[in-house]
Amino acid sequence: MSKRLKEAGDMIDKAKSYSLKEAVSMLKLIPAPKFDESIDLSIKLDINPKEINQSIRGAIVLPHGTGKNIRVAVFCKEQHASEAKEAGADIVGDADLIDKVNSGFLDFDVAVATPDMMRDMGRLGKVLGPRGLMPSPKAGTVTNEVAKAIKEVKAGKVEFKMDKLACINIAVGKRSFNDDAIIENATKLIDAVTHAKPPQVKGKFVKSISISTTMGPGIRIVS
Repeated sequence: MSKRLKEAGDMIDKAKSYSLKEAVSMLKLIPAPKFDESIDLSIKLDINPKEINQSIRGAIVLPHGTGKNIRVAVFCKEQHASEAKEAGADIVGDADLIDKVNSGFLDFDVAVATPDMMRDMGRLGKVLGPRGLMPSPKAGTVTNEVAKAIKEVKAGKVEFKMDKLACINIAVGKRSFNDDAIIENATKLIDAVTHAKPPQVKGKFVKSISISTTMGPGIRIVS
């Protein structure tokens, strides 16, 4: 264990749950590496991930963005191409872009597609699906309003999705953000996940929440 991680571990009482404000303050006290770490929120849900009707997925726009320059690929036909480029899309194409991605090109963070492209996009399911890059109507990334979708993503829109262990893990900012910005982004995500509780789920929905930096230990927060 590195000296930095040991110092971080000594600061945190693993048996205690901190308020979000306390946890963010502690993150800033942990010795920093030589890069601007992401601030990651991990939400463990008390549900069965194998039940289809308990699948949790959604999208929100973080008030202060993610701190990351998001590269957006838009899969659309010619009539939407100029609109996508003007809105700030980094890559635009139709069948040519599908072929390029199918050959291994993945130099983007979010994919947006118009509905008329989705039949052909099926070819990319095995490529984009495991990486969480497949466009989805629920996430707002399958739409004819490509300019709106691009601007929302660039402004800090993130998709949250439960994994096979019933966890949601999302970056809610950078270490360089001020405390209030991190707290507001984290609160927005927690509220969105809480409101996504399926009606079939009774009792407690959120089992635990922790926050951490990219290279640091998790700090349990009050859920």
